[in-house]
This record gives sequence, C-alpha cells and structure tokens, in this order.
Amino acid sequence: MRIVVIGGSGFLGSKLVPRLREQGHEAIAASPNSGVNTLTGEGLADVLKGTSVVVDVSNSPSWEDSEVLNFFETSTRNLLKYGAEAGVRHFVAISVVGTERLAESGYFRAKTAQEKLIKNVSTIPYTIVQATQFFEFLKGIADISMQGGKVHLPPMLFQPMAGDDVASALARVAMEAPVNGTIEIGGPEPFRLDELIRRRLAELNDPREVITDPNARYSGAKVDERTLVPGQDARLGETRFETWLTQPAAKAATVAH
Repeated sequence: MRIVVIGGSGFLGSKLVPRLREQGHEAIAASPNSGVNTLTGEGLADVLKGTSVVVDVSNSPSWEDSEVLNFFETSTRNLLKYGAEAGVRHFVAISVVGTERLAESGYFRAKTAQEKLIKNVSTIPYTIVQATQFFEFLKGIADISMQGGKVHLPPMLFQPMAGDDVASALARVAMEAPVNGTIEIGGPEPFRLDELIRRRLAELNDPREVITDPNARYSGAKVDERTLVPGQDARLGETRFETWLTQPAAKAATVAH
C-alpha cells in the first residue's frame, strides 16, 4: 500500500516512515525538503497520485499565533483538496489530547481549527489521533514556562508517552478502517506535571528550579486537573518513563512540542 507521510522528515515522521516500510508498505516521506509544500500546494498532486493513506504529522515552523493558524488551515485545506482529487481513502492527522480545552493558547486554537476542517470539510474518510505530550519534549515545557528565571508549572495530571509509541500507534491507525472521529492515545502512567518536569531537569543536570504554581499556565492556557489527561477509552503506549530514560532518545531529547 502507498502511504504518504506529510512531515515525513520531522521528529515523528522519521519514526513513522521506517515502521510502515518494515510492514511492507510503500511509505513516502513528504516535506518541503522533498519538494512537497502543503502551504503552497507544490508537489501535492504528484506525491498523492496512487496513494491510499495520508498521515499528516506536520507542524508549523512558527509559533506566532496568526502564522500557526494560517499553517494548519491552509495546509489542511490543500491536503484535503488534493487528497480527494487523488482518491485517497484514509486521512490520518495527529493532534493533541485536550486541544478543545486549551482555547486560550494560539497554538491549540490553530489545532482546533485544523480538526474542525477535517471533520466538516473532508470528503475523505478520516481519523484524528489526539496524543498526549511526548517524553522527548519535557525539557521544552520547562523552556516555555519560565518566569523570573524559574520554571512555573501547575500540579496538574499529565500522562506523556514515548515518541516511538506515538509512531507505532499511528502506524496501526493507518492500517485500520477510518473512524470518522477522534482516537486518543497516551502514556501508560499518570504523573504530576510539575513533579515530572522537576525530575527530568534533574536527569539532565539542568539547575533550573521548578516552582509548583496552581495558577501557572500551560502553553499560555489556564488548565485544571484533567485538561491534558486522556479519557478512559484511550489507547495507551507501553513504554514507561523509567524505561524511556535508559534509551538513546532520552539523551537527545531537548526540543519543544
């Protein structure tokens, strides 16, 4: 089966493409580097020709509110248009658990807009996969939560997962029948956000102090106990945090999600 992974050379795409190829599929990593630009539409008609499944794991190159919104709206409209013309049978898109509860954040407003387009405009059968945060991006959460030289985080529940488990879940969803709705995926165990970031920074010998602050925001949005926790029907990854810490990914993980 021919499967095109949009954002195929990025963090998640570079994990997903090899998994699909190992399963015997023709998996194509599509990105601006390979001549496929979802914002302009360049290369989309050609790369989607004969494609059964599209998996969109792309992310905005800018975090500025209007640019993020423009990226997700424009690229999603183009993917749905060109995908329908090419006869794509399943459109899979990655999103984030709690997106609809984080409307104060420009990034999550953009993700909500993306989800609404898929639900309301798509003529292609689809599955939206909402994932919890990745272990690899825990340091990035600290980076965006700085106030006065310290990391301020609320003690909310948090159920992150390994990037490899996200890729494995997406590979399975790509093979399944479209649900024309949303699937949630998450990590195998819950933590308190402030405690886990404190622990991760200690592992990295990062001297920054983590302040437990119930009023602190997450990516610019106010959160409560269950904002970022998946529901009871979520599919859970297998990799526990303790196990992940022993893997090479834990040594290289420094970017933000």
